[in-house]
Amino acid sequence: MKLSDYGSFPMELPVVIEDDIFLYPFMISPIFISDEKNTRAVLEAIEKNSLLMIVPAKPGHEGGREFEDAYDVGVVGSIMRKVSLPDGRIKILFQGMAKAKIIKELNNNPLEAFVDLIEIKEYNQLKIDAILAILQERVRTLASLSSIFPPDLLKTIEDNVDPNRIVDLIASTMRLKKDQAYKLFIETDLEERLLMLIDYISEEIEASKLQKEIKSKVHSKIEKINKEYFLKEQLKEIQHELGVDTQREEEIEEYFKKLEEKKPYMSEDAYKEIKKQINRLSRMHPDSADANVIQSYLDWVLEIPFGEYSKEELDINEVKKQLDKDHYGLEKPKERIVEYFAVKELLAKRGYKESEGKGVILCFAGPPGVGKTSLANSIATALKRKLVRIALGGLEDVNELRGHRRTYIGAMPGRIVQGLIEAKEMDPVIVLDEIDKISRSYRGDPTAVLL
Repeated sequence: MKLSDYGSFPMELPVVIEDDIFLYPFMISPIFISDEKNTRAVLEAIEKNSLLMIVPAKPGHEGGREFEDAYDVGVVGSIMRKVSLPDGRIKILFQGMAKAKIIKELNNNPLEAFVDLIEIKEYNQLKIDAILAILQERVRTLASLSSIFPPDLLKTIEDNVDPNRIVDLIASTMRLKKDQAYKLFIETDLEERLLMLIDYISEEIEASKLQKEIKSKVHSKIEKINKEYFLKEQLKEIQHELGVDTQREEEIEEYFKKLEEKKPYMSEDAYKEIKKQINRLSRMHPDSADANVIQSYLDWVLEIPFGEYSKEELDINEVKKQLDKDHYGLEKPKERIVEYFAVKELLAKRGYKESEGKGVILCFAGPPGVGKTSLANSIATALKRKLVRIALGGLEDVNELRGHRRTYIGAMPGRIVQGLIEAKEMDPVIVLDEIDKISRSYRGDPTAVLL
Protein backbone atom coordinates (compact mmCIF):
# COMPACT_ATOMS: atom_id res chain seq x y z
CA MET A 1 0.00 0.00 0.00
CA LYS A 2 1.03 3.58 -0.66
CA LEU A 3 1.30 6.20 2.05
CA SER A 4 -1.73 8.05 0.66
CA ASP A 5 -3.84 4.89 1.00
CA TYR A 6 -3.76 5.28 4.78
CA GLY A 7 -5.32 8.75 4.73
CA SER A 8 -4.12 12.32 4.88
CA PHE A 9 -1.69 13.87 7.33
CA PRO A 10 -1.60 15.00 10.08
CA MET A 11 -3.08 11.86 11.65
CA GLU A 12 -3.22 9.98 14.95
CA LEU A 13 -0.75 7.05 15.14
CA PRO A 14 0.61 4.59 17.74
CA VAL A 15 4.28 5.23 18.59
CA VAL A 16 7.11 2.74 19.26
CA ILE A 17 10.46 3.80 20.82
CA GLU A 18 13.53 2.13 19.26
CA ASP A 19 16.59 2.10 21.56
CA ASP A 20 19.48 1.57 19.16
CA ILE A 21 19.24 3.24 15.74
CA PHE A 22 17.56 5.82 13.53
CA LEU A 23 15.30 4.28 10.90
CA TYR A 24 14.91 5.88 7.46
CA PRO A 25 12.19 5.88 4.78
CA PHE A 26 12.13 3.20 2.03
CA MET A 27 14.08 0.73 4.14
CA ILE A 28 12.82 -2.58 5.50
CA SER A 29 14.10 -3.32 9.02
CA PRO A 30 13.49 -6.13 11.54
CA ILE A 31 12.47 -4.73 14.94
CA PHE A 32 12.35 -6.76 18.16
CA ILE A 33 9.72 -5.73 20.72
CA SER A 34 9.96 -6.92 24.32
CA ASP A 35 8.28 -4.32 26.58
CA GLU A 36 4.57 -3.81 27.24
CA LYS A 37 4.11 -0.29 25.84
CA ASN A 38 5.81 -1.01 22.52
CA THR A 39 3.94 -4.33 22.23
CA ARG A 40 0.57 -2.64 22.77
CA ALA A 41 1.43 0.03 20.16
CA VAL A 42 2.32 -2.66 17.60
CA LEU A 43 -0.83 -4.69 18.30
CA GLU A 44 -2.98 -1.56 18.00
CA ALA A 45 -1.46 -0.70 14.60
CA ILE A 46 -2.12 -4.26 13.39
CA GLU A 47 -5.65 -4.29 14.78
CA LYS A 48 -6.57 -0.96 13.16
CA ASN A 49 -4.53 -1.70 10.01
CA SER A 50 -2.89 1.68 10.47
CA LEU A 51 0.56 3.10 10.07
CA LEU A 52 3.08 2.93 12.93
CA MET A 53 5.56 5.63 13.94
CA ILE A 54 8.98 4.53 15.25
CA VAL A 55 11.08 7.16 17.06
CA PRO A 56 14.66 6.72 18.37
CA ALA A 57 15.45 6.95 22.09
CA LYS A 58 17.66 9.84 23.21
CA PRO A 59 21.25 9.02 24.28
CA GLY A 60 21.23 7.82 27.89
CA HIS A 61 17.47 7.17 27.83
CA GLU A 62 17.58 3.72 26.25
CA GLY A 63 14.91 1.53 27.85
CA GLY A 64 12.69 4.49 28.70
CA ARG A 65 9.19 4.35 27.23
CA GLU A 66 7.87 7.87 27.81
CA PHE A 67 7.67 10.68 25.25
CA GLU A 68 10.45 12.62 27.05
CA ASP A 69 12.79 9.60 26.59
CA ALA A 70 12.65 9.86 22.78
CA TYR A 71 13.21 12.35 19.98
CA ASP A 72 10.10 14.00 18.56
CA VAL A 73 10.91 12.83 15.02
CA GLY A 74 10.98 9.42 13.40
CA VAL A 75 9.68 7.31 10.55
CA VAL A 76 6.10 6.33 9.78
CA GLY A 77 5.59 3.05 7.97
CA SER A 78 3.73 -0.22 7.80
CA ILE A 79 4.14 -3.55 9.55
CA MET A 80 4.80 -6.14 6.84
CA ARG A 81 4.98 -9.15 9.16
CA LYS A 82 4.70 -10.04 12.87
CA VAL A 83 6.22 -13.13 14.49
CA SER A 84 5.85 -14.16 18.15
CA LEU A 85 9.12 -15.57 19.51
CA PRO A 86 9.46 -18.40 22.11
CA ASP A 87 11.02 -16.03 24.67
CA GLY A 88 7.92 -13.81 24.66
CA ARG A 89 9.24 -11.11 22.37
CA ILE A 90 7.67 -9.96 19.12
CA LYS A 91 9.57 -9.55 15.88
CA ILE A 92 8.11 -7.26 13.23
CA LEU A 93 9.28 -6.47 9.72
CA PHE A 94 8.86 -2.72 9.36
CA GLN A 95 8.90 -0.76 6.09
CA GLY A 96 9.60 2.95 6.50
CA MET A 97 7.62 5.27 4.22
CA ALA A 98 8.22 8.86 5.27
CA LYS A 99 9.80 11.08 7.89
CA ALA A 100 7.41 12.51 10.43
CA LYS A 101 7.28 14.76 13.48
CA ILE A 102 5.16 14.47 16.63
CA ILE A 103 2.88 17.50 16.84
CA LYS A 104 0.90 16.53 19.93
CA GLU A 105 1.15 13.73 22.51
CA LEU A 106 -2.23 12.00 22.93
CA ASN A 107 -1.94 8.81 24.98
CA ASN A 108 0.71 7.30 27.26
CA ASN A 109 -0.14 3.56 27.26
CA PRO A 110 0.29 2.70 24.49
CA LEU A 111 2.08 5.79 23.23
CA GLU A 112 -0.09 7.63 20.71
CA ALA A 113 0.51 11.00 19.08
CA PHE A 114 -0.75 13.38 16.44
CA VAL A 115 1.82 13.15 13.63
CA ASP A 116 2.65 15.21 10.54
CA LEU A 117 5.13 14.60 7.71
CA ILE A 118 8.49 16.38 7.36
CA GLU A 119 8.72 17.95 3.91
CA ILE A 120 12.01 18.81 2.15
CA LYS A 121 12.36 22.35 0.81
CA GLU A 122 12.73 23.03 -2.90
CA TYR A 123 16.29 23.01 -4.21
CA ASN A 124 18.50 23.99 -7.16
CA GLN A 125 19.13 20.78 -9.11
CA LEU A 126 22.41 21.96 -10.72
CA LYS A 127 23.89 22.92 -7.37
CA ILE A 128 22.71 19.65 -5.80
CA ASP A 129 24.26 17.63 -8.66
CA ALA A 130 27.62 19.34 -8.08
CA ILE A 131 27.53 18.60 -4.34
CA LEU A 132 26.41 15.01 -5.05
CA ALA A 133 29.52 14.49 -7.19
CA ILE A 134 31.70 15.56 -4.24
CA LEU A 135 29.72 13.28 -1.91
CA GLN A 136 30.16 10.28 -4.20
CA GLU A 137 33.91 10.95 -4.44
CA ARG A 138 34.15 11.08 -0.62
CA VAL A 139 32.17 7.85 -0.35
CA ARG A 140 34.53 6.09 -2.78
CA THR A 141 37.54 7.34 -0.77
CA LEU A 142 36.08 6.00 2.47
CA ALA A 143 35.18 2.70 0.79
CA SER A 144 38.83 2.27 -0.26
CA LEU A 145 40.00 2.75 3.35
CA SER A 146 37.43 0.64 5.19
CA SER A 147 34.72 -1.94 4.63
CA ILE A 148 31.95 0.35 5.86
CA PHE A 149 30.34 0.48 2.38
CA PRO A 150 29.74 -2.84 0.57
CA PRO A 151 30.33 -2.80 -3.24
CA ASP A 152 26.62 -3.17 -4.10
CA LEU A 153 25.83 -0.09 -2.00
CA LEU A 154 28.28 2.02 -4.02
CA LYS A 155 26.48 1.02 -7.20
CA THR A 156 23.09 1.81 -5.63
CA ILE A 157 24.31 5.26 -4.60
CA GLU A 158 25.62 6.02 -8.10
CA ASP A 159 22.43 4.76 -9.82
CA ASN A 160 19.91 6.44 -7.48
CA VAL A 161 18.41 9.69 -8.79
CA ASP A 162 16.77 10.88 -5.54
CA PRO A 163 19.40 12.82 -3.53
CA ASN A 164 17.33 12.56 -0.32
CA ARG A 165 17.31 8.78 -0.57
CA ILE A 166 21.07 8.81 -1.20
CA VAL A 167 21.65 10.80 2.02
CA ASP A 168 19.37 8.48 4.01
CA LEU A 169 21.02 5.37 2.57
CA ILE A 170 24.54 6.57 3.41
CA ALA A 171 23.51 7.76 6.89
CA SER A 172 21.91 4.40 7.71
CA THR A 173 25.04 2.54 6.59
CA MET A 174 27.48 4.73 8.54
CA ARG A 175 25.61 4.27 11.82
CA LEU A 176 26.22 7.85 12.95
CA LYS A 177 26.07 8.95 16.57
CA LYS A 178 22.52 9.77 17.59
CA ASP A 179 23.12 13.52 17.91
CA GLN A 180 24.68 13.60 14.42
CA ALA A 181 21.89 11.45 12.96
CA TYR A 182 19.25 13.69 14.58
CA LYS A 183 20.71 16.89 13.05
CA LEU A 184 20.84 15.22 9.64
CA PHE A 185 17.32 13.77 10.06
CA ILE A 186 15.51 17.02 10.92
CA GLU A 187 17.31 19.19 8.33
CA THR A 188 14.84 20.15 5.57
CA ASP A 189 17.35 22.00 3.37
CA LEU A 190 18.77 19.37 0.99
CA GLU A 191 21.95 21.35 0.31
CA GLU A 192 22.68 21.56 4.04
CA ARG A 193 21.98 17.83 4.44
CA LEU A 194 24.50 16.96 1.73
CA LEU A 195 27.20 19.28 3.11
CA MET A 196 26.62 17.96 6.64
CA LEU A 197 27.00 14.37 5.42
CA ILE A 198 30.19 15.27 3.51
CA ASP A 199 31.65 16.62 6.79
CA TYR A 200 30.74 13.42 8.64
CA ILE A 201 32.31 11.26 5.91
CA SER A 202 35.48 13.42 5.89
CA GLU A 203 35.85 12.87 9.66
CA GLU A 204 35.42 9.14 9.13
CA ILE A 205 38.07 9.20 6.37
CA GLU A 206 40.62 10.84 8.69
CA ALA A 207 39.79 8.35 11.45
CA SER A 208 40.15 5.43 9.01
CA LYS A 209 43.52 6.72 7.77
CA LEU A 210 44.78 7.00 11.34
CA GLN A 211 43.46 3.55 12.20
CA LYS A 212 45.11 2.07 9.11
CA GLU A 213 48.42 3.72 10.01
CA ILE A 214 48.26 2.38 13.57
CA LYS A 215 47.39 -1.12 12.33
CA SER A 216 50.34 -0.99 9.93
CA LYS A 217 52.72 -0.02 12.73
CA VAL A 218 51.34 -2.71 15.01
CA HIS A 219 51.63 -5.29 12.22
CA SER A 220 55.26 -4.32 11.57
CA LYS A 221 56.03 -4.54 15.27
CA ILE A 222 54.36 -7.96 15.53
CA GLU A 223 56.35 -9.17 12.50
CA LYS A 224 59.57 -7.97 14.15
CA ILE A 225 58.66 -9.67 17.44
CA ASN A 226 57.76 -12.90 15.62
CA LYS A 227 61.05 -12.79 13.73
CA GLU A 228 63.02 -12.29 16.95
CA TYR A 229 61.09 -15.11 18.62
CA PHE A 230 61.73 -17.44 15.66
CA LEU A 231 65.46 -16.66 15.66
CA LYS A 232 65.71 -17.12 19.43
CA GLU A 233 63.97 -20.48 19.17
CA GLN A 234 66.41 -21.49 16.43
CA LEU A 235 69.31 -20.38 18.63
CA LYS A 236 67.92 -22.46 21.50
CA GLU A 237 67.79 -25.55 19.30
CA ILE A 238 71.34 -24.97 18.06
CA GLN A 239 72.59 -24.51 21.62
CA HIS A 240 70.71 -27.65 22.66
CA GLU A 241 72.38 -29.64 19.87
CA LEU A 242 75.76 -28.27 20.98
CA GLY A 243 75.06 -29.34 24.53
CA VAL A 244 74.71 -25.84 25.95
CA ASP A 245 72.90 -25.97 29.30
CA THR A 246 69.52 -24.23 29.38
CA GLN A 247 70.42 -23.07 32.88
CA ARG A 248 72.45 -20.36 31.16
CA GLU A 249 69.29 -18.77 29.77
CA GLU A 250 67.76 -18.65 33.23
CA GLU A 251 70.90 -16.96 34.57
CA ILE A 252 70.77 -14.33 31.81
CA GLU A 253 67.09 -13.67 32.51
CA GLU A 254 67.88 -13.33 36.21
CA TYR A 255 70.64 -10.79 35.43
CA PHE A 256 68.24 -8.72 33.32
CA LYS A 257 65.58 -8.91 36.04
CA LYS A 258 67.99 -7.67 38.73
CA LEU A 259 69.24 -4.90 36.43
CA GLU A 260 65.72 -3.59 35.72
CA GLU A 261 64.92 -3.61 39.44
CA LYS A 262 68.00 -1.48 40.17
CA LYS A 263 67.72 0.79 37.11
CA PRO A 264 65.89 3.68 38.86
CA TYR A 265 68.71 3.97 41.41
CA MET A 266 71.80 3.87 39.18
CA SER A 267 73.24 6.29 36.64
CA GLU A 268 72.42 5.95 32.95
CA ASP A 269 76.06 5.14 32.10
CA ALA A 270 76.20 2.37 34.71
CA TYR A 271 72.93 0.89 33.44
CA LYS A 272 74.10 0.88 29.82
CA GLU A 273 77.46 -0.71 30.71
CA ILE A 274 75.91 -3.51 32.78
CA LYS A 275 73.29 -4.20 30.11
CA LYS A 276 76.05 -4.31 27.48
CA GLN A 277 77.96 -6.90 29.53
CA ILE A 278 74.84 -9.05 30.01
CA ASN A 279 74.22 -9.02 26.25
CA ARG A 280 77.87 -9.98 25.66
CA LEU A 281 77.55 -12.85 28.10
CA SER A 282 74.39 -14.13 26.40
CA ARG A 283 76.28 -14.47 23.10
CA MET A 284 79.33 -16.25 24.56
CA HIS A 285 79.95 -19.93 25.01
CA PRO A 286 79.76 -20.72 28.74
CA ASP A 287 83.14 -22.47 28.70
CA SER A 288 85.07 -19.47 27.37
CA ALA A 289 87.42 -17.60 29.72
CA ASP A 290 85.79 -14.25 28.97
CA ALA A 291 82.38 -15.62 29.94
CA ASN A 292 83.65 -16.53 33.41
CA VAL A 293 85.21 -13.08 33.82
CA ILE A 294 82.02 -11.25 32.79
CA GLN A 295 79.83 -13.53 34.90
CA SER A 296 81.98 -12.87 37.96
CA TYR A 297 81.78 -9.12 37.30
CA LEU A 298 77.97 -9.23 36.96
CA ASP A 299 77.60 -11.32 40.11
CA TRP A 300 79.42 -8.65 42.08
CA VAL A 301 78.00 -5.50 40.50
CA LEU A 302 74.38 -6.68 40.73
CA GLU A 303 74.85 -7.44 44.42
CA ILE A 304 75.57 -3.77 45.15
CA PRO A 305 72.48 -2.56 47.07
CA PHE A 306 71.47 0.28 44.73
CA GLY A 307 68.47 2.12 46.17
CA GLU A 308 68.69 0.41 49.58
CA TYR A 309 69.02 2.94 52.42
CA SER A 310 68.52 2.66 56.17
CA LYS A 311 65.64 4.44 57.84
CA GLU A 312 67.76 6.82 59.85
CA GLU A 313 66.17 8.00 63.08
CA LEU A 314 68.34 10.88 64.22
CA ASP A 315 67.63 11.58 67.88
CA ILE A 316 70.33 13.44 69.78
CA ASN A 317 69.16 12.04 73.10
CA GLU A 318 69.36 8.49 71.72
CA VAL A 319 72.93 9.13 70.49
CA LYS A 320 74.02 10.47 73.89
CA LYS A 321 72.27 7.63 75.71
CA GLN A 322 73.95 4.98 73.52
CA LEU A 323 77.41 6.56 73.92
CA ASP A 324 77.06 6.71 77.73
CA LYS A 325 75.77 3.14 77.84
CA ASP A 326 78.73 1.71 75.90
CA HIS A 327 81.56 3.91 77.28
CA TYR A 328 82.62 5.13 80.68
CA GLY A 329 84.54 8.39 80.59
CA LEU A 330 85.72 9.68 77.19
CA GLU A 331 83.77 12.87 77.91
CA LYS A 332 85.45 15.05 75.28
CA PRO A 333 85.08 12.59 72.34
CA LYS A 334 81.46 11.89 73.30
CA GLU A 335 80.74 15.61 73.65
CA ARG A 336 82.24 16.29 70.19
CA ILE A 337 80.15 13.50 68.61
CA VAL A 338 76.96 14.77 70.26
CA GLU A 339 77.75 18.31 69.04
CA TYR A 340 78.09 17.10 65.46
CA PHE A 341 74.77 15.23 65.52
CA ALA A 342 73.06 18.14 67.28
CA VAL A 343 74.03 20.44 64.40
CA LYS A 344 72.89 17.82 61.88
CA GLU A 345 69.51 17.42 63.63
CA LEU A 346 69.03 21.20 63.83
CA LEU A 347 69.76 21.64 60.11
CA ALA A 348 67.30 18.86 59.26
CA LYS A 349 64.55 20.48 61.34
CA ARG A 350 65.14 23.82 59.59
CA GLY A 351 64.81 22.21 56.18
CA TYR A 352 68.48 22.13 55.15
CA LYS A 353 69.38 18.90 53.41
CA GLU A 354 72.83 17.42 53.00
CA SER A 355 74.05 17.27 49.42
CA GLU A 356 73.43 13.90 47.78
CA GLY A 357 76.41 11.60 48.24
CA LYS A 358 78.04 13.94 50.77
CA GLY A 359 78.79 12.20 54.04
CA VAL A 360 80.98 13.21 56.95
CA ILE A 361 84.32 11.95 58.25
CA LEU A 362 85.05 11.73 61.98
CA CYS A 363 88.67 10.99 62.87
CA PHE A 364 89.31 9.16 66.17
CA ALA A 365 92.96 9.15 67.29
CA GLY A 366 94.58 7.52 70.30
CA PRO A 367 96.54 4.50 71.52
CA PRO A 368 95.18 0.97 71.08
CA GLY A 369 92.30 -0.08 73.31
CA VAL A 370 90.88 3.33 74.27
CA GLY A 371 87.57 2.79 72.43
CA LYS A 372 87.96 4.30 68.96
CA THR A 373 86.29 1.43 67.10
CA SER A 374 83.64 0.90 69.78
CA LEU A 375 82.65 4.59 69.54
CA ALA A 376 81.89 4.06 65.84
CA ASN A 377 79.87 0.99 66.74
CA SER A 378 77.81 3.03 69.23
CA ILE A 379 77.18 5.72 66.60
CA ALA A 380 75.91 3.11 64.13
CA THR A 381 73.64 1.58 66.79
CA ALA A 382 72.20 4.98 67.73
CA LEU A 383 71.53 5.85 64.06
CA LYS A 384 70.15 2.35 63.39
CA ARG A 385 72.61 1.84 60.54
CA LYS A 386 74.80 -1.13 59.69
CA LEU A 387 78.48 -0.99 60.68
CA VAL A 388 81.19 -1.92 58.17
CA ARG A 389 84.72 -2.27 59.55
CA ILE A 390 87.62 -2.20 57.10
CA ALA A 391 90.98 -3.07 58.67
CA LEU A 392 93.74 -1.15 56.88
CA GLY A 393 96.69 -2.20 59.08
CA GLY A 394 99.53 -3.45 56.89
CA LEU A 395 97.61 -2.80 53.64
CA GLU A 396 100.03 -2.08 50.79
CA ASP A 397 98.13 -3.07 47.61
CA VAL A 398 95.95 -0.29 46.12
CA ASN A 399 93.83 -2.97 44.41
CA GLU A 400 92.55 -4.03 47.83
CA LEU A 401 90.72 -0.69 47.96
CA ARG A 402 90.03 0.03 44.29
CA GLY A 403 89.28 -3.51 43.24
CA HIS A 404 91.14 -5.68 40.74
CA ARG A 405 90.85 -5.32 36.99
CA ARG A 406 88.07 -7.66 35.99
CA THR A 407 90.19 -9.20 33.24
CA TYR A 408 92.06 -11.13 35.93
CA ILE A 409 90.85 -14.54 37.02
CA GLY A 410 89.38 -14.27 40.51
CA ALA A 411 89.17 -10.46 40.36
CA MET A 412 87.26 -8.94 43.27
CA PRO A 413 85.86 -5.47 44.00
CA GLY A 414 87.50 -3.18 46.52
CA ARG A 415 86.89 -3.51 50.23
CA ILE A 416 84.54 -0.51 50.36
CA VAL A 417 82.28 -2.03 47.69
CA GLN A 418 82.47 -5.38 49.46
CA GLY A 419 81.43 -3.58 52.65
CA LEU A 420 78.35 -2.11 50.94
CA ILE A 421 77.40 -5.55 49.63
CA GLU A 422 77.90 -7.07 53.09
CA ALA A 423 75.81 -4.33 54.75
CA LYS A 424 73.09 -4.62 52.07
CA GLU A 425 72.54 -0.86 52.15
CA MET A 426 74.22 2.17 50.58
CA ASP A 427 74.62 4.30 53.73
CA PRO A 428 76.29 2.20 56.44
CA VAL A 429 78.70 3.61 59.01
CA ILE A 430 82.13 2.67 57.61
CA VAL A 431 85.11 2.39 59.96
CA LEU A 432 88.52 2.66 58.28
CA ASP A 433 90.43 1.05 61.14
CA GLU A 434 94.18 1.49 61.75
CA ILE A 435 94.51 3.98 58.93
CA ASP A 436 97.88 5.11 60.32
CA LYS A 437 99.36 1.65 59.72
CA ILE A 438 98.94 1.66 55.91
CA SER A 439 102.15 0.69 54.07
CA ARG A 440 103.58 1.73 50.72
CA SER A 441 105.16 -0.63 48.20
CA TYR A 442 105.77 -1.16 44.50
CA ARG A 443 102.05 -2.00 44.26
CA GLY A 444 101.14 1.63 44.91
CA ASP A 445 100.19 3.99 47.71
CA PRO A 446 96.81 3.15 49.35
CA THR A 447 96.68 6.58 51.03
CA ALA A 448 96.39 8.18 47.58
CA VAL A 449 93.37 5.97 46.86
CA LEU A 450 91.67 7.11 50.07
CA LEU A 451 91.92 10.73 48.91
